Amino acid sequence: MSILVQNKFLLSSKTHVSLWSPAVPRKFVCCIANTTVNVAAATTAAAKPKHGDGQLVIEREPLSPTTPVLPNSSTYYSVLNDPSLQSTWSHRVWVTSGCTIVLISLAKSIAGAASSHTWLEPALAALVGYILADLGSGVYHWGIDNYGDASTPIFGTQIEAFQGHHKRPWTITKRQFANNLYALARAVTFTVLPITLAVNDPILHGFVAVCSGCIMFSQQFHAWAHDKKSQLPPLVVAMQDAGLLVSRLQHSAHHRPPYNNNYCIVSGIWNKLLDETKVFEALEMILFFKLGVRPRSWTEPHSEWTEETEIIEQTTAY
Repeated sequence: MSILVQNKFLLSSKTHVSLWSPAVPRKFVCCIANTTVNVAAATTAAAKPKHGDGQLVIEREPLSPTTPVLPNSSTYYSVLNDPSLQSTWSHRVWVTSGCTIVLISLAKSIAGAASSHTWLEPALAALVGYILADLGSGVYHWGIDNYGDASTPIFGTQIEAFQGHHKRPWTITKRQFANNLYALARAVTFTVLPITLAVNDPILHGFVAVCSGCIMFSQQFHAWAHDKKSQLPPLVVAMQDAGLLVSRLQHSAHHRPPYNNNYCIVSGIWNKLLDETKVFEALEMILFFKLGVRPRSWTEPHSEWTEETEIIEQTTAY
């Protein structure tokens, strides 16, 4: 190992040595020594804490959680070739089914509004559906980010996927379309199909079609919030800039400490209100005092969610 700066200090029996490595958390150690040592950085040794004789004190200064960790090439290419990111025929079937049912519901709303000559109410219902879809995406995102694990019934797979997403957020942009949407499309299929078959109210269908459609595509909006602006369609960029879809800037705050804000991923219009009023923090306190369950955001998630950033050169080479 090469040392760029090397200085010698004669240590008395009451000397404090500060040793550090950029690869590990810094440690300040108080010790007793009567020898000559080499210290890697003179500036670190100069800032010596004062302690009592013979007292061993270790103070840990964690690495900055915002420091990106770059994956090596083998990790990068293994992610690109990961079959779990690729669409299967069953994924495509579920997405086709969900989209078909949403379109049927929307068609029923338009047809009913045209026959009754009442457009305002269905349009307002659709707007409410769009607004509540963003709120619903935030509540759901908060829940699977903070509670449960891979063994949780029904939601375990998505919980595990979201935990992995915090480790490597950029991989969502490599996930194929149907693979990214099929789980929500399946839920929409089972939820909206009975309503589509049993109800003909244009107002209800206006709400259901837009709300369920936004929820189903929320994972695609989420993926766009992680993509580079130059790689997005101009219409998507325009909608992000207009606040109609969650923006890249807004969602990036969710992937920075303390990892407990900006959960909404449809339009993000609820994020500011929910974060300023600390709604999710209040829910976490209620669950903790009632059930004794701690959310992951209380247990230093940055130690597990240290972001590994995509290497642009590797992307270009690939």
